Amino acid sequence: MTAAGGIRPFRPGDEPALSEICLRTADAGSDATGIFEDDAIWGHIWALPYVERHPDLAFVVEDENGTPMGYVVATDDTDGFEEWFRTQWWPRFANRWPKPEAEVTRQDGTLLYAYGRGEKPERYAADFPAHLHIDLLPQAQGQGAGRRLIETLFAALRERGVAGLHLVASAENTGAMAFYTRLGFAALPSSPGSSAYGMRL
Repeated sequence: MTAAGGIRPFRPGDEPALSEICLRTADAGSDATGIFEDDAIWGHIWALPYVERHPDLAFVVEDENGTPMGYVVATDDTDGFEEWFRTQWWPRFANRWPKPEAEVTRQDGTLLYAYGRGEKPERYAADFPAHLHIDLLPQAQGQGAGRRLIETLFAALRERGVAGLHLVASAENTGAMAFYTRLGFAALPSSPGSSAYGMRL
């Protein structure tokens, strides 16, 4: 096992490593390699837009050799972020990943989700305006790295006076759900197949 080491702020140049971590944990915590025709879709929805818009709300955990093993990314303004995603981020990829006409495959469903982001106010944003995504490679789990990442993010959000934070996980990712509960997140009303959590800051 490779020990998870220090937490540091995101640095430009981390993007490929974060995309790889996102891919290798995207299937309800398991490796999503090969599920989509293009593995890059995962990172372009759930990791890279956050470090572009909020690089100061992104933190990385490294192993003892300085290799990224996990990350947390976030926005302090969910509705603003989703509008930016819809109007500025995702249109860059319309030619690479055209909008599917219908949800035939899992990739279709994910792309339709991306195309639909920002079309209406987010369900939890009024009470919990920030949201996060956290991913750790298996070899970095169970060593306190996830807790340290989230506590680092909490401090950054509190410095900004953010009132609350939410996240949404796959209902299949039971390990993640137990982790969020241990950290003090409260379960929120959720859509089928997902589990949402919120915390007042």
